[in-house]
Order: sequence, then C-alpha cells, then structure tokens
Amino acid sequence: MGRAIVRPTFWPAALLALILAVQPSAAEENSKFRMFASVGTGETNGIYYPLGEVICGIVNQNLHESGIRCSRETTPGSVYNVNALRDGELEFALIQSDVAYDAYHGIGAYAEAPFPTLRSVLALHSELVTIVARPGIHELGDLAGKRIVAGPAGSGSRATWEAMVKALGWKDGQTPRTLDMPFDAIGNALCKGSIDASLLVLGHPSGKIRDLLSGCALNLIPVDGPAIDSLVTAAPYLKKGPIPANAYGLPADVPSFGVSAILMTTADMDGRAVSDFASSLGTEIKALQNKSPVLENLTAQDIVTEALPAPLHPAALEVYRKLGLLK
Repeated sequence: MGRAIVRPTFWPAALLALILAVQPSAAEENSKFRMFASVGTGETNGIYYPLGEVICGIVNQNLHESGIRCSRETTPGSVYNVNALRDGELEFALIQSDVAYDAYHGIGAYAEAPFPTLRSVLALHSELVTIVARPGIHELGDLAGKRIVAGPAGSGSRATWEAMVKALGWKDGQTPRTLDMPFDAIGNALCKGSIDASLLVLGHPSGKIRDLLSGCALNLIPVDGPAIDSLVTAAPYLKKGPIPANAYGLPADVPSFGVSAILMTTADMDGRAVSDFASSLGTEIKALQNKSPVLENLTAQDIVTEALPAPLHPAALEVYRKLGLLK
C-alpha cells in the first residue's frame, strides 16, 4: 500500500486577499463590544420610570461607539432593585440612598444579607418625604391611630416610612395602620376618607403631588421635630430640605427630610459599561436638567456627592477624575 501524500493547498492570490480583507483585526473585534444594559427603575406612575427613560436616552446616543444599549425596566422600587442587582437580573438600577446604605453595610433589613459588592455610579436628585393628609391632620403626631398608604412593599418609600415609625416611637395601638393601595386610587380614597394620609418619597416639583392636592381639600404636613432630627443625624445618607411652596401654590415651604436617588451597579459589572454610563451622563448635565423636572437644579458636582451610600465603581471613579470632578 502506497503512502498517502498530503499536498499543500495554494489559494489563488485574489481569493486569499479577499479572505484576509474580511477578517476583523483584534482592534476591530474589541471595537465591536456589545452589551445590553438594563436599568431598574420603579412603577410606571412613579418618578424613577420616566427618569430611566431620560438616562437611557442619553446613554443610547453613544450606542454606535460604545456598543452598549440601555433599556429601562419597570420594577416595584428600590428594595426590589437591590435584590435584582444582587441576583444579576439587572445591570444598573435606581435606588434610594437609605436602602442602598443599609444593603451595603448590612444593617436594618439587610442585617442577615449584606451586599458589600454594591457600587455607586452617580447621584441624581434629592427625594423628600412628602405626606399628603386630610383636613385635621397638621403634624406627624396627628397621624397616631390613622390609616396611611406608604408605598408598596419592596419600595423605598415603605422602607423610609418604617424607619420613621421606629424613630417616632408610637405606643401600642397608636402606630398608624399601613395600607397597600395602587397610586391611582389614593386621591379618591383620601377625598372619600377611606384613608387619612399618603406618604411618598420623591423629587419636586411633582405632577403626582399636584394631582392629589387638586382633588379635594388636602394639605402637606411638616415632617420635622426632635425624632426626625435624631433620625437624620444618625444617618449620613439623609438630609433635611424644604418642599418648595411655589411648586404647589402653598403659603410657605414645608420642612421635611429625604434621601437621594442613586444610579447603582455591582463591583463586577464590566468597566466599559460603567464608564460609558458615567461619561455619557457626567458630560450631559444640561440635557439631564432639561429632560427631567426633578433634575432641573442638578449640578456636575452633585453627581459625586460625598454622601454616596456605597463606593463608586472604579470605572466611574476614573471617569470623574478625568472630568475634574474628583481628585
């Protein structure tokens, strides 16, 4: 039996040139990075959902260069978003700073489930505790024994309300009864007297608050006093602030306190995606101001506030240093 002879194959020069021409170089392969980045927001009738549209609209302007497509996702709110980030269901999420702080440090509701790999990308607007109440309720003490809607379970507003209840220390039988109710039903329930108050944590001006106040004789009650002072002092992510009178035609500003909305991710998120989000949003402050009423007073320095509830992702830190926002 003769030996098999393997003969070399010679490609025609023209065909070889064509094959080489269509083979991407290493640089070209790298430039074709593609990623779908979901941003967890909140319920469709809340502040976070339209804010997610603004964020993704700005990030997607750079889609052809970055290869990162941003998509907002409706969710129940901040608490859900923390868990979805932890489980890898979301790449980015909007989270109230108090919820994020507790998760990162493993305190409060997260005492048995800390989330040390939670990372900040940038801070956005301040969100103030806003309580709309029926006539006859003028201060926090008047809520004793009353019925209040404080947002759905899993939302940041419910978590804030629960922290307030603990701080205010109502005696047995006087703690307000917390009810669940879709936001669309709250105005009618307040006007009919089937609930006494509704608590929201949001930025101002807010169309939701305008709608509630226009339905019947309701008022915004001050959220202040020694118990609130102690709560704010003990929490670095909380700060006092006024609900502006001119936003709702009120006779005077209404004192309150609140948190910040933080765009967050995880420590193991691809740095290219985080860098794109940070650079796209950090250089488009004017666009953010123009596209969202709650961001109209946002400044470049606000996005890297020292009150961030978790460390900045290293890729975001690098971007802000290049932009001169951090040293």
